[in-house]
Amino acid sequence: MQHNQKTKAIIFVNLSVLLFGLVGVFARSITLSALEMTFWRVLFSSISLAAFMLITRQNFSVHSKKDALIIAGAGAVLAIHWWSFLGTIQMAGVAIGTITFSSFPLFVTFLEPLVFHTKLRLKNIIIALIILFGVSITVPELSLENKYSLGILTGMFSTFLYAVMAILNKFLSQRYSSTLTAFYEQATAAFVLLPLVFSEWLEPARQAAILPPGNNLVYLLMLGIITTALAHTLFISSLKYISAQLAGVLSSMETVYGIVMAVIFLGEIPSTREIAGAVIIIGTILYTQLHQQEQK
Repeated sequence: MQHNQKTKAIIFVNLSVLLFGLVGVFARSITLSALEMTFWRVLFSSISLAAFMLITRQNFSVHSKKDALIIAGAGAVLAIHWWSFLGTIQMAGVAIGTITFSSFPLFVTFLEPLVFHTKLRLKNIIIALIILFGVSITVPELSLENKYSLGILTGMFSTFLYAVMAILNKFLSQRYSSTLTAFYEQATAAFVLLPLVFSEWLEPARQAAILPPGNNLVYLLMLGIITTALAHTLFISSLKYISAQLAGVLSSMETVYGIVMAVIFLGEIPSTREIAGAVIIIGTILYTQLHQQEQK
């Protein structure tokens, strides 16, 4: 039974990462700021999750104030993560955004043992460093005046925040359903971002309507419901049966999915540096998954 649950969890991670890979396409297609995009994303996501929980008559209660604070903290971290992630894509493109996200295992490798007192394995450190090397070779010129360098630094910060959130979700997944956790995190993220996006709406130079019109609204609904509510719920549910380290390594596949979808839907052809970085990351992930299969 445990083996079947672990296999199911690995499938859920890969499916969630595939859906996350679509985020870059929407981010480049929506004509809103990264802040506005993130706000509407989490708002639509939390509304859809609340509707699902009501229809399926799920419990909304949280066991303790401590758990409520942890969920709220994870939601606040999530808000900043997605804001900075979408900003990275808008600054430097889908390839850079997804490649920097692949540094996720580097942070989780060191954070998880600190929080859960698990053993820090040399193998996981080596894998994380190889992935980091794959990210580093995509940097054309290390300068804050270079939008790609700034995008990479923003992306690394965003990924660190996602690693923190994954650790928090690892704890919450043992106590609550993935749907409940995802709902409260998305709702908290919307609450945190509301005053910031409201101040942006009040800017004198702003001429656009507050409510997103036309294609923007359609894209935002898909971004919120499919690539956020559904994908985030699948990812959280997988953490009940696999480690955050393994989920982090598998999440690096978002680089592949994101780049391929950007080529297909946006015509964004990655540079030689970006392809080289992606190849290193893909090779590392394939090795890790094959090694996991051999140990079963």
